[in-house]
Amino acid sequence: MAMMTKQSPTAAFDAVMRDLRNGIFKPIYLLMGEETYFIDQICEYIQNNALREEERDFNQVVFYGADTSMRQVLEQARRFPMMAERQVVILREAMMAAEYDLIEKYVENVVPTTVLVICHNIPRDKKSGGKVSEKKRKFYAQVAAKGVFFESPLLRDSEIRPLAEQYVREKGGTLDNKSAFMLVEHVGNDLKRLFTEIDKMLVVFPPGAPKNITSQLVEKCVGISNAFNGFELRNAIVRKDVYKVNLIVTHLMGNPKSGGLFQILPQLFSYFQNLMLAHYAPAPRDASAIMSYLGLSKEWMVRDYVDGIRNYSAMKTIQIIDKFREIDCRTKGLDNANASDEDLAKELIF
Repeated sequence: MAMMTKQSPTAAFDAVMRDLRNGIFKPIYLLMGEETYFIDQICEYIQNNALREEERDFNQVVFYGADTSMRQVLEQARRFPMMAERQVVILREAMMAAEYDLIEKYVENVVPTTVLVICHNIPRDKKSGGKVSEKKRKFYAQVAAKGVFFESPLLRDSEIRPLAEQYVREKGGTLDNKSAFMLVEHVGNDLKRLFTEIDKMLVVFPPGAPKNITSQLVEKCVGISNAFNGFELRNAIVRKDVYKVNLIVTHLMGNPKSGGLFQILPQLFSYFQNLMLAHYAPAPRDASAIMSYLGLSKEWMVRDYVDGIRNYSAMKTIQIIDKFREIDCRTKGLDNANASDEDLAKELIF
């Protein structure tokens, strides 16, 4: 199965895991990206399930990039299994391994009785600004043709919230919309940490009791204010509730545990980007049309954009986005004498 199609990370992950659960193990897995949760899940499943327990002593080896070279890893990969159908060779932290480029030669002639898993937990081609050379592109395609090439970029908030809801459902609970927003806002786009925080909340329920995660429980267990958070700030800005905006900004500026006002600005920028698209959605611009045009999965998400179109004209939305870009430049030192990040964030909000 070639993992080179333009699938979302979650869809690609599901496809890989579906094959693994069906007992289909490929000779090579190249797992790359910033979001380590998916990479770890794939690697751990292979490590725990590709071999029977009694086969692992002689047929499973785990290397770490800081302590080995790709040459050593590939020497092991070229060996044959002992009294087993296959052997498993895992290289974690592959980006630190010496002679990394030797993997390109191995891919030309993979050993079919070896399952080689390479975990490359950094952004792909970060030094080149995200651009992929033609040589690398061909190499990734070659890996995909022989096995699995899986990219795991950081997810957007809009992608993480459904995963949080799904994770809670799989644990037999429910997570309301507001709580999902609060969690993602506080934890960020680190899936592993997000699921850890959810697990902490789920253990507070007595056996047999409904596991309904509410904003009050999030506030209690995760440590954020139910009334004064980025979700409520966005709602207040969307509805031009100046009094509430002032209350929330004052709280965030004066509460070190809140993470500061500046950390919630990406959520606001994402909203106004989508609002700009909603302004230019094909007529009619009713809730169902906006939902379809923006690719929103739930009806309650549309209400913010209906209110936003009413309260912010297209021209005003463009000016707001331009202000975001100005503030971003000033945080990087351009045309900014001495204003702090928090001061700039406050200027943007008002």
